[in-house]
Amino acid sequence: MIMMTDLPDLAAIQEAHERIRPFVHRTPVMTSATLDDLCEAEIFFKCENLQRVGAFKYRGATNAVQLLDDATAARGVATHSSGNHAQALALAAQTRGIPAYVVMPRTAPAVKKAAVAGYGAEIVPCEPTLRAREDTLAQVVTETGAHFVHPYDDARVIAGQGTAVVELLEDAGPLDAVITPVGGGGLLSGTAIAAAALAPGTRVLAAEPAGADDAARSLAGGKLLPSVNPDTICDGLLTSLSPRTFAAIRAHVAAILTVSDDAVRHAMQLVMERMKLVVEPSAVVGLAALVTRRQEIAGRRIGVIFSGGNVDLRQMPW
Repeated sequence: MIMMTDLPDLAAIQEAHERIRPFVHRTPVMTSATLDDLCEAEIFFKCENLQRVGAFKYRGATNAVQLLDDATAARGVATHSSGNHAQALALAAQTRGIPAYVVMPRTAPAVKKAAVAGYGAEIVPCEPTLRAREDTLAQVVTETGAHFVHPYDDARVIAGQGTAVVELLEDAGPLDAVITPVGGGGLLSGTAIAAAALAPGTRVLAAEPAGADDAARSLAGGKLLPSVNPDTICDGLLTSLSPRTFAAIRAHVAAILTVSDDAVRHAMQLVMERMKLVVEPSAVVGLAALVTRRQEIAGRRIGVIFSGGNVDLRQMPW
């Protein structure tokens, strides 16, 4: 059983904020009069799509890598990922000057492999199954002695992700609610822990696609339910929660809202056309939830975290 002591507290998140400050971008908080009018509310967007590697993941990866002692760091770090965490860990390792080994399925998009390699990581290919990824990672760790950094089931990573909402609250001022995407739950957990301590009057919400609604079902049912055959354009939100992230979510998250892929497409178009920002489908589920429920948020001040902007412009989802 995961105890709250297995999660970072506000002090750990604030320490992470200072630790990673020299390495990460303090991303802007942006607004849009058009989207405010559409939602009949004041919306403040924390633009982690403008973070290094194009996603909030760099915060958690940097915190984890910078916390390693020199002897451990010298052996390098390893993970399995075909998404933003792969790029984040590769760059965090490069910044510290240590090796990184990233297990990636052979079917991963070439553009993502190129990005990981460009940050200096060694890519280890595997078959496109979870078992193959885990087995290959175990072999890499055995052979190299590299330290495994999980994409979200790691208190150091969660603390790093929580720094985004610290900045959002500092820049936007008091908020009635803050909403993030949820996949594995690292960003949501860090957000929930930090917001509960810094702004206890702010409701913490999350959004996820209806075709991958395991987090919403888990919170509603009071027990951890895995993602089974997810079907959504939000490829960054396919992962199940871990017991660690679920513990934080149960303690601090008011609700998890689900949205259709059509609502996600509409939200992406709104952001690109009105805010001139490149965002990936997973990043805009929070905005999609607000647009489809605008009668419930009228007159409120809402913070939205755009989680990333790594989208293949040759394969837009419309």
